[in-house]
Amino acid sequence: MRPYTRALVIMPAWNEAESVGNTVREVLALQDSYDVLVVNDGSTDQTSAVATAAGAVVLELPFNLGVGGAMRAGFKYAKRNNYDAVIQVDADGQHHPKEISRVLAGLGEADISIGARFADRGSYKVSGPRRWAMVLLAKVISGLAHTRLTDVTSGFKAANARGIDQFIDHYPAEYLGDTIDSLVVAIRSGCRITQVPVEMRPRQGGTPSHNPIKSAIYLGRSVFALLFALTRRPSAQRYDQSPTVKA
Repeated sequence: MRPYTRALVIMPAWNEAESVGNTVREVLALQDSYDVLVVNDGSTDQTSAVATAAGAVVLELPFNLGVGGAMRAGFKYAKRNNYDAVIQVDADGQHHPKEISRVLAGLGEADISIGARFADRGSYKVSGPRRWAMVLLAKVISGLAHTRLTDVTSGFKAANARGIDQFIDHYPAEYLGDTIDSLVVAIRSGCRITQVPVEMRPRQGGTPSHNPIKSAIYLGRSVFALLFALTRRPSAQRYDQSPTVKA
C-alpha cells in the first residue's frame, strides 16, 4: 500500500516556459495519479500559461523569491488542501517523473525521503569544489541522522504530513542553504530521513539558473548554513523518533 492518501507534485518554476509544459504532461501521464502545482516564481516569460495549458494548477508569486520561497508557498498550499505527501520536481525536467513513485515510497519508512543522485544509480557526476562541499555536508548530516546519506543538497525530495509541517516552519529562502538548514532542524526535531537512489537526466530546456562557479559559491555558503543550523533550536513540536531506516 502507498504510504499516503493524496500526493502533490510541487514544481517551482522561474522562466521555464520551454520545459515546464512537457514536464507537467509527463507527470500527469504516469500510471500513479498525482496533482501538480506549478509555483510560478515571478517569471517574465509564458511559464504560467504553458503550465496551465498542460494541466497544472498554477500558484502565482508576485515577484521572484527563489526556490526556497517558492517551495514554502507550495508546502502551505499542500497543507491547506489536505495533502498528506508532497514531492518537489524541477520544472526543467532533470528530475525524471518515472522516479517520483520511488522517492514517495520512501515515506513508508521515513518522514522525508531524498532522491539521491550519488547512490549507485545513474551517471550523474560533479567534481571540484562543488563535489568536495557535497561530500562534507553529506558526512556531517549522515552523522546527525544516524544513517548514510550521499546527496543532502538534492531538491528531489518528498515529505509526509510531518515533513510538510516541518518545512512550513523551517524552510528558508536561500538556494541550497534552505536544504541543509531545513534537514538539520527536521532531524533534530525527530523527523526520520531516508534516501532513495534515482537517475537524473539533462535539463530539457531553458537556461540553468547557476553556473559551476556560482554552484561552488552556493555550496560554500551551505557549509556556513550548516554551522548556523546546528545552533538553532528544534521545532517546538518534537516527533517521536523510531529507528531511522537506512537506504
